[in-house]
Amino acid sequence: MLRRQINGVAEYEEALDILIELARRHLRIFDYNLEDGGYNTLRRFELLRTFLLASRSNRLEIVLHDTDYLTRFCPRMIMLFKQFSHAVTIMKATPEAKCIYDPFAVADLTCYVHRFHYDGPRALLALNDVEGSHVLINRFAEIRDASAPAITATTLGL
Repeated sequence: MLRRQINGVAEYEEALDILIELARRHLRIFDYNLEDGGYNTLRRFELLRTFLLASRSNRLEIVLHDTDYLTRFCPRMIMLFKQFSHAVTIMKATPEAKCIYDPFAVADLTCYVHRFHYDGPRALLALNDVEGSHVLINRFAEIRDASAPAITATTLGL
């Protein structure tokens, strides 16, 4: 098991990149709005696209407190969502889950990045930590269950 303390925004973005590169089947991301973490960068787009192309069974689940930043300022993420609508789910936390302030991302069953509060860059990157990953996966399931679909891959209208 490897644990590394993260103390800045650039380190946080790098830790997320490492996590995505290690993912083989499932990525779970809980965040306030994806504004921090480099989610609209070309590098992040390519890493997530590579992950989703690796296998038709790969899944990316995202739960956010607020989706405005995503829909207004992350065209690459929206493009990924539309291209891989079978594999990407984006949910918005309902009021029951609004009191959770520590973003995290979990790759498969063993690795995670856990940010202590969405207002600060301090976080922990943990690799091969099955127990810690299991706790966050269960927490993600609870948050997801207290969430609703946020955006759709298609635009409906008359």
